[in-house]
Parts: sequence; structure tokens; C-alpha cells
Amino acid sequence: MKRAGRLLFAVVPLFAVAACFVVPGHGDEGGRSDGRSATPDARAAGLDAPAKKELAQRIVSSAENSSLDWRAQYDYIEDIDDGRGYTAGIIGFTTGTHDLLVLVERYTKSHPGNGLARYLPALREVDGSESHAGLGAAFVAAWKAESGKAAFRRAQDSERDRVYFDPAVRLARRDGLGVLGQFIYYDAMVMHGPGNPGFYGIRERAMAEADTPAEGGKEAAYLDIFLDMRKKTMEDEGRDTSRVDTAQRRFLYDGNLDLDTPLKWKVYGQSYAVK
Repeated sequence: MKRAGRLLFAVVPLFAVAACFVVPGHGDEGGRSDGRSATPDARAAGLDAPAKKELAQRIVSSAENSSLDWRAQYDYIEDIDDGRGYTAGIIGFTTGTHDLLVLVERYTKSHPGNGLARYLPALREVDGSESHAGLGAAFVAAWKAESGKAAFRRAQDSERDRVYFDPAVRLARRDGLGVLGQFIYYDAMVMHGPGNPGFYGIRERAMAEADTPAEGGKEAAYLDIFLDMRKKTMEDEGRDTSRVDTAQRRFLYDGNLDLDTPLKWKVYGQSYAVK
């Protein structure tokens, strides 16, 4: 039998736990009287609504870049010693995990002769490793220079949406999840990447433990278990889990299934707020 969800009754105030199941303005899980979650169509606009999408980028940036100003990250690039080579741009594309290579390939196809095109052979060579061979300071400078161009900023936006944002939102909707669930999927997709292991592996393990709302389960309970699975993955990788513990779990236990503002959260001990 699948679990119904734990929701940390021992450490979360009772009123906060109850709020997970009765969201103000929505009744029982989105206004249904049968105890099942409402589909996203029964709710306000999803995470892809402009204001919600902007909020999502700001929350992700707080974890990825320690800043709410996600638009200031187009020219970001450094090796953060995580075994993935250079991490760069608005969503943390990396030279070691293929997505940075694909970004530059697609950008070069539409903009031949750009300042990064000459590094494609080196990017192909280091793909799948942490190596800087053929890259180094010259590549870092080229990335920063190219990020000053509107076309490359648009390319980063497009690749973020194509690889991470759109698939996460689409799959969350299929699972019957509202705005918070769509964001939880998106952030997991960003950090862990698609695939198994990765986002799809985390989702598979969560679905083995609990029914999604589309399967008749309760949304808050399923999301709590999904976050359990994600936290275990992060711990196994030796990563800080605060983006789950003091951000997404906080939104969930506040019963904020629509990810409405104002919001307050912490990542890596730093506090953030959006009014």
C-alpha cells in the first residue's frame, strides 16, 4: 500500500499541517468535496502565467545564485568544484552535463560566427567530465562577452524553457499538481536534470510511495513524499538540502499550494522575501 504522507507532525505546528490539506479559498484540496485534489484547470493560472513564472525564476535564483535578481546571471560562469566543469548562465548550464554544449550548438545554428562557436570542439571533448581542456580563461571571457548580447540572453531563456521549465510544468499538470507542485518539479529538474537518476528517478520513487492527485491522491501528501525522495537524493550526493527544508517544505506546510505572495524562505541560511 502506498503511503499517505507524513507531514512531520512532531515538528510542525498543528495549524500549519492542517493548512496543507485545506487551502484558504479552495476548500478541501482545491474545492472538491470528495477529498481528491482539483486539477490545475480548476485553479488560477499555472506556473507558466507570467507573474508566477517570474516568481519561479526568482526563487530558483536564490538557491542557484544567492540572489533574487535572476536576470543578472546571464554572464555568470565559474567552476564550483562539483565535478561538472563550468557552471554558467541563468539556470546553471554546465560543461560537464551536456546542456551547455547543446545551448551553444543551438545558438550557433541560429547565429553563426558568434563568440562561443570556436569553443564547440572543446565543449564536445569535455562533455561528461569536469575538464577545462581547450576552455579556460579565454572561454570564460567569451561567455561573459556573449552574454551582453540580447540574442544570447534569449537563447538562454529558450533553452531553460525547452529543457527544464516547460517539461516540468507539463508533467506536473499531468500528475494533477497546482502551482506549488509545478514549481517543486521545476526546481528538481533544474538541480538534478532530467533522466533517471535525476528528476524522473525522484518522481518514480515518489509515485511508488504515494498516489499523485491524478491517481486520486491528496496533493499535499504526494508533494511531501516527493520532497522526501528529493531530499534523500540530495543527501546521498552530499548536497545542502535547505532549498527543500526551509523553502519548498515551508511553502507546503503553510498550505500555499498556489504559491501566492507574500513569500518568505531561507536557502543556505540566507533569508529571502517577495511581497
